[in-house]
Amino acid sequence: MSKRAKTRDEIAEAYKSPPWWYDARGFLILTFAYNSTLGAQVRFFGRNMGARHLEIGCGTGTLLEMAIKWRRRRKLPESEVVGVDYAESMLAGARHRFAKDEHVTVKHADAAELPFADGEFDTANIANSVHCFPDVDGAIHEALRVLKPGGTLAANVLLYPRTPQPLKVIAERINRWGMRKGILHTPYEARDILSRFTSAGFQVVDSSISGNCYNLLLKRPQ
Repeated sequence: MSKRAKTRDEIAEAYKSPPWWYDARGFLILTFAYNSTLGAQVRFFGRNMGARHLEIGCGTGTLLEMAIKWRRRRKLPESEVVGVDYAESMLAGARHRFAKDEHVTVKHADAAELPFADGEFDTANIANSVHCFPDVDGAIHEALRVLKPGGTLAANVLLYPRTPQPLKVIAERINRWGMRKGILHTPYEARDILSRFTSAGFQVVDSSISGNCYNLLLKRPQ
């Protein structure tokens, strides 16, 4: 008998740690499970922020804040950002972080049931969250729906560990722990998750695999 998948409320409950602990834990997961770096993620997601931008699964907003600051240092155009997450404890950290930033709004929302109109956003990012969604196909379809024709989505997806030992066994143990706790729904095979995006209607602009992380830049067709 297969193990029952956790519901979105059970997953939200798993994120009830203090925001500072979530960020510290996330850094370790990023290093040893994703085999990625903060710098690489800031550049990847920071480049994909249009005039009106949606951050899906924003968590405490740590990575989003870094991406915004990265853009401002380079004098790139300002984005009007809406960040959404289903875990209220994570949103508390994001609300505090962006309380004085008039360009950022934070809302409670389910990635598979976004409370926005069709074609409302120029760009969207899903940073370190696709593999956490219990309804990944619903979230992908919703991301497509709220993008304008020609709008782009940047997403990274945790893959089953593919790095050499001993990094592979460390990543496998972290993933098993994450699934037991409820903060990870499942890693993916690259072909599987790519087919989910393209079947939903996205076009691939660019893709790359770094460590155990699959980076995708996708576009809603015109």
